[in-house]
Amino acid sequence: MSRTVALTGGTGFIGRCVMRRLLHAGWAVRALTRAVQPAPASSSPSLHWVRGSLEDREALARLLQGAFAVVHCAGAVRGRTAADFEPANVVGVSRLAEAALAQTVPPRLLALSSLAAREPGLSAYAASKRKGEVVLESLGGHLSWTVLRPPAVYGPGDRELLPLFRLMAKGVAPILGPRQARFSLLYVEDLADAVLSWLTLDECPRGIYTLHDGHENGYSWDEVAATMRSLRGRGVLVLPVPSWLLHTAAVGMTGWSRCTGAPPMLTPGKVRELRHPDWVCDNAAWQAVSGWVPQVEFVRGIRLTLAATD
Repeated sequence: MSRTVALTGGTGFIGRCVMRRLLHAGWAVRALTRAVQPAPASSSPSLHWVRGSLEDREALARLLQGAFAVVHCAGAVRGRTAADFEPANVVGVSRLAEAALAQTVPPRLLALSSLAAREPGLSAYAASKRKGEVVLESLGGHLSWTVLRPPAVYGPGDRELLPLFRLMAKGVAPILGPRQARFSLLYVEDLADAVLSWLTLDECPRGIYTLHDGHENGYSWDEVAATMRSLRGRGVLVLPVPSWLLHTAAVGMTGWSRCTGAPPMLTPGKVRELRHPDWVCDNAAWQAVSGWVPQVEFVRGIRLTLAATD
């Protein structure tokens, strides 16, 4: 059996963590990159970069040649319209599947989706992640594939949740969703271990599986603020942010992005995601098929995250 894993998104937050975990476990990693990557003295001899993109069929063929598996971590998380998300989140999945099927022995494929795909009507991002899943579902038995739907993922190197956690660590906790809302979380290293557990399975389980950090019924915003209060050893000011203010900011950022060309941090769709009352998921099905068990609870995870970025 080949010990090579083809990887997309290896320069991103989750992809970098997955890459490190695979290399440490003894897998050879062949990673897709748009830009030439530096080769520091500490670089693993088991890591090889393939220059190209998800739009480049020849690069995808080189990426997947002789690989045991392909892990699709690449994805667009910021944008204004469907056109900003679909090239990576939908078309990219389709082209990877085509490249896999073109191999003499098609590699198994793991796509990292998002819990947002459970509610595709909320945003263009959520819709694109669901469409990417549908691409794989439409293949039926032609390709061995699995989709993992993590909830909000955090950890060292994160750019989405880190500013919020840093603000809370300084004593101010904005509450961006309804006080009664609940959501699951997952530390990035646990997600990387879930990928590793998939690689070691004798059979590739077709289907969509959700993951969380083992905290049943998720968290509330107040529980997160209380955790930060405990870590600080002193008070945290809880500031509920009204929905109208978030929507106003989102409209302004979206308009400004049209002028600058940069993807907005906040859009009306993202606000709808933030205000959704239920982002709780269940990891029992994935634990049953893989034996994976999350190791990092939120208190430890947030300590590690903040310590690594101070």
